[in-house]
Amino acid sequence: MDKEISQAVIARLPRYFRYLGELKDSGVERISSQELSRLMHVTASQIRQDFNNFGGFGQQGYGYNVEYLYSEIGKILGLDKKHHLIIIGAGNLGQALANYMNFERRGFIFTGIFDINEKLHGKMIRGMKVRPMEEMQEFVKDNNIDIAVLTIPKESAVATAEKLVGMGIKAIWNFAHVDLDVPDSVQVENVHLSDSLIKLSYMINQYEKEHDIGEEE
Repeated sequence: MDKEISQAVIARLPRYFRYLGELKDSGVERISSQELSRLMHVTASQIRQDFNNFGGFGQQGYGYNVEYLYSEIGKILGLDKKHHLIIIGAGNLGQALANYMNFERRGFIFTGIFDINEKLHGKMIRGMKVRPMEEMQEFVKDNNIDIAVLTIPKESAVATAEKLVGMGIKAIWNFAHVDLDVPDSVQVENVHLSDSLIKLSYMINQYEKEHDIGEEE
């Protein structure tokens, strides 16, 4: 039986992957946990503990082979496979995501974009034609889509998610400001942009309290 990995460890894996990719691109061949610790501001012991969940990857006194570690973490993250995505919602956010080139370098291929607004139908966004929602089910089936990206108002997100589950979608990247209740077989990553901004406000507030910084009258 596979060991259950904590959500905290899983949350750090993409960051390890990003830093190791940058090191690899810079020509760095080997790195110790102490060196990686200084770069990432994560303790060396935490790095070793995280990696030990997956077998360790390093040798005592030798450190980590950057290219090998980058490749292995990529496999753990499923990035050795291609994922085909559709976007539901061709507004500003949907278009921005479609135009972000870095996703494709990671194996995430945007294949289609859908919207309920008839005025947007036929518009080309980075080589993709905005399609009506009625075409989505057939498109998902014909193009082996495994991830759907929701950039639509919360009022329609729940019903849309239910339809996607029925179409066999494996995962939903949800930017709608509502938490989705889907079967355990469907993975959901909720991205609440306002939550991140509110968290930033909290961090500013805490810093000012700790350093006795008050607003000037």
